[in-house]
Amino acid sequence: MSSSGISLSVAPRSLQPRSQKTLILLLLVIGIAIILALSPFGWRQCVLFLIGNLFGISLYHASFGFASAYRKLFVHGEFKGILAQILMLACATLLFAPILLRGSLWGQEMTGAVFPVSVQGAIGAFLFGVGMQLGSGCACGTLYTIGGGSSMMLLTLLTFCIGAFWSTLTAPFWSGFPKTEPLSLIEQWGWTGVSIQLLTFGLIACALWFAKKNPEKKSEVMPTSPGQPSSWLHSLLYGPWSLPIGAFMLAFLNGLTLLIAGRPWGVTSGFTLWGAKIAQLLGWNPATSEYWSQGTHFESLSRSVLADVVSVMNLGIILGAALAAALVGRLSIKKPPSKLAMMAALLGGLLMGYGARLAFGCNVGAYFSGIASTSLHGWLWIICAMGGTALGVKLRPLFELSNG
Repeated sequence: MSSSGISLSVAPRSLQPRSQKTLILLLLVIGIAIILALSPFGWRQCVLFLIGNLFGISLYHASFGFASAYRKLFVHGEFKGILAQILMLACATLLFAPILLRGSLWGQEMTGAVFPVSVQGAIGAFLFGVGMQLGSGCACGTLYTIGGGSSMMLLTLLTFCIGAFWSTLTAPFWSGFPKTEPLSLIEQWGWTGVSIQLLTFGLIACALWFAKKNPEKKSEVMPTSPGQPSSWLHSLLYGPWSLPIGAFMLAFLNGLTLLIAGRPWGVTSGFTLWGAKIAQLLGWNPATSEYWSQGTHFESLSRSVLADVVSVMNLGIILGAALAAALVGRLSIKKPPSKLAMMAALLGGLLMGYGARLAFGCNVGAYFSGIASTSLHGWLWIICAMGGTALGVKLRPLFELSNG
């Protein structure tokens, strides 16, 4: 999810990582403090915060990229990251299907990320595709990269929040564009719809595999020193994880999120709320906005951020990634590589924020959770985001960003 201009320092790892014990202790104290602060809001918020931490650890240890995977596809014809995403989507689809078909569990409704196929969604996904290349990361990539110590991604996060909030103010303009009713293969055809989607994954994976011009280089396996533990626990804590392991973990955690929260993993709505909260502090009146003056949006503004599921999970992702980085002794502040790169981060965040709200979500809410819910808007999202990626890749060198 990061470019070579924003180093996460996740690989190669030393044979015997030196944990930053003081930082680990500090992060654990922060985590406990957040859980205590969340306790008045119920056990679900506490559990979802912990799941967010696991997302952050998984993203960091697996270096699981969305933006970087698309860039490597366009620039180098490398399919490894895309195949990992297909595996992730297939596993998540299988996990989601029985839950969504059941409809409710433990008295809580189970709702997929299903939204209309729309013109605004197509435009939004294209803008997001451009933005994630200029910003050198996607929505979850922004969070876990910040956890890894990137100061530049704080700029991306800031303008992501601004862009997402700005998009809500223009919602009446976009509401008049053509759109369908929300379309879900599960809702239409049940397990037959699930089978159609899984078959589609298989066909895409086969097409990519046979389209490879050059065979993938096998990853070098680092030798284990006599003093280094080789247990599964050591690998779990210190990484690095393979992309398939990362794919399985992300799918599992998204399924767990659906079970606990009653809806799949999302990121952007938290950023949107943060942007609105900041605007309120600066004197903005929610009553002037059709989007924020009624319903659940108005209620979310009147409550604490800690009552918001997505915000709590976003905080967990940052903390989890920071903990993963500290475990391998690599948590440190990384300066922006150049002023042009900083400009790209600001512009990229703005495009991602605005585009994500138009598209009913980002690479997580619309693409990952949307497709796992068998929503057709998720498929439209990835097609249009790929178009934006193609443009974004061409723009990166203008901002001194490498396409390596």
